[in-house]
Amino acid sequence: MGSFNKAEQKAPVLFLIITVVVTAVATMATVTFAMGDKPPATASKVSLSPMSAAEPTQPQVKTFAKVANPEIPPLAPLGPPPIPADNPMSDAKVALGKLLYFDPRLGGDASISCATCHEPEQGWSFAEGISRGYPGTVHWRGSQPVLNSAYYNKLFAAGSTPSLESQAPSAARGGVAGNGENDIMEARLRLIPDYVNRFNDVFGEPWPTINNAWKAIAAFERTLVQRDTPLDKYLLGDKTALDDQQLRGKTLYEGKARCILCHNGAFTTNEKYYNIGVPRATRWEEDGLAQVTFRFEQYAKGATEEMYRNIKDDAGLYYRNKNKWSMGKFRVPSLRYTKYTAPFMRQGQFYTLEEVIDFYDRGGFDEEGRTTSFPETKTPLVQKLGLSDEEKEDLLTFIEALSGDEILMDKPKLPPYKPLFTRAELQAAQAAK
Repeated sequence: MGSFNKAEQKAPVLFLIITVVVTAVATMATVTFAMGDKPPATASKVSLSPMSAAEPTQPQVKTFAKVANPEIPPLAPLGPPPIPADNPMSDAKVALGKLLYFDPRLGGDASISCATCHEPEQGWSFAEGISRGYPGTVHWRGSQPVLNSAYYNKLFAAGSTPSLESQAPSAARGGVAGNGENDIMEARLRLIPDYVNRFNDVFGEPWPTINNAWKAIAAFERTLVQRDTPLDKYLLGDKTALDDQQLRGKTLYEGKARCILCHNGAFTTNEKYYNIGVPRATRWEEDGLAQVTFRFEQYAKGATEEMYRNIKDDAGLYYRNKNKWSMGKFRVPSLRYTKYTAPFMRQGQFYTLEEVIDFYDRGGFDEEGRTTSFPETKTPLVQKLGLSDEEKEDLLTFIEALSGDEILMDKPKLPPYKPLFTRAELQAAQAAK
């Protein structure tokens, strides 16, 4: 009888635990599925819900917007970037963040800064398919543009961080990126009198702290936006901002070319995850150091032994949620400023926007007929388009209208360390030997 009573007492607790676990799993699945393509029907019967409540698209002739669909918001002029409540902007903070952005002392051996892989002259990114890495390594993905990154809710190719404040340390401390250690980077800042004064002025702290360094960099990056593209001007009422060819391209973008399905809204991205068919990077087949990095990333991101041994491609979102239906899926990037950010795709598989358009026109295949290593998760949104050469040119001119003038910036002069001793003290020490 006593045992029966104990079982009765445990049953509600067990039921509660099971309920919580099932609810959590269902919630995770709902969020994951809503981020992009639905998983196979056998994977789950969890209902889907939109990530956000956008205004319905207004009907337009010859577009996918004939039926109001809250998940396909129309193109719109870009507004100011959102500012988090816990990191308000100020001129002094932005000025500090600019210095820190270009300062390699926020890294492992003081040779790698944010600007090393996100250079203003290279589209605020890095003009190679795979970014340069920490000395002695190479990265395993391309650098994404910092310009306009203030609008993303998910940063990095697989959306692994939610804010600029968390993106900066992820890069500065990444094993094949900055490879820095918080205590070392913070100690360096405290040995620079100008930084000590600036941190005190901006944050009211007696000594620089590394977390506030990331906040300052994020504040600076929120000033790197472009809101005066030809498309913005056109949508704000200047009907001369787009010429006839660009307007034909806009019609294709919103219709036959199907771009609007994912590259929609003011920022031209729904920030969902899809496998669009991009083939694996060929550099892994011929560059030993790149292969080492690839293996390191597979291990670090928790790939199974079978996957580690047999899959020779970047599995994207899978590394974050370990769902097989997420293999090969990546966050949809914005198309703004792409005029200056070649090459394209996660490892620079395409060198020009013309190649990208051809890839989509073939239904997600490159010129050699290669596609994704994960065909079972390839999105049905990518289909053969049947674009003529003239239509491809029209579409290209419109996509280029999503970029304004190139934004460049001179590198600032960085403040020096405080001398640990004067020349006279050094001479006196030497004389005393």
